[in-house]
Amino acid sequence: MSYIDEILAFNKEFVESKQYETLATTKFPNKKIAVLSCMDTRLTELLPAALNFKNGDIKIIKNAGAMISHPFGSVMRSLLVAIYELGVQEIMVIGHYDCGMQGLGASKLIEKMKKRNISPDKIDMVQYAGIDLHKWLKGFDDAEASVQETVHIIRKHPFIPADVGVYGFMMDPVTGRLAKLAPEVERME
Repeated sequence: MSYIDEILAFNKEFVESKQYETLATTKFPNKKIAVLSCMDTRLTELLPAALNFKNGDIKIIKNAGAMISHPFGSVMRSLLVAIYELGVQEIMVIGHYDCGMQGLGASKLIEKMKKRNISPDKIDMVQYAGIDLHKWLKGFDDAEASVQETVHIIRKHPFIPADVGVYGFMMDPVTGRLAKLAPEVERME
């Protein structure tokens, strides 16, 4: 039996026994918070448990490294929908220590693609189309600096209202300890 088959069997029992009833909520977050966090498996249950988030409390957006790779990509679109359609008033960007994106090099990832039979022609085609794969696939050198950069991108986005609070945090992926990062200092230009 594959993992997918196991999931489907469990889901059938879950629905038939009406276990979903204990999780009933609406699409509007009770705490009016959106969380952008890493997709790290250690945070799946740890993050909500460590922060006392229950089903229905928050909107959560997960991706590799809790990063915004493009200011008009799907992460920003999700945050804008959360604000304008679902009543979010605060955004928490939560990075974590020992993140797999730290030190990730695009060249290694591209080599792994080739080993999995992604043809060099496809890679070249994407690059000729104007996608800088080395920039798009690159991780970061410093997790805290990456969180601060993501906070900065959100705060400075032309569609983020000034009254929406945007904050950066780092989490210990073992204990769940959360530390608020100092607010970035605005540069005088």
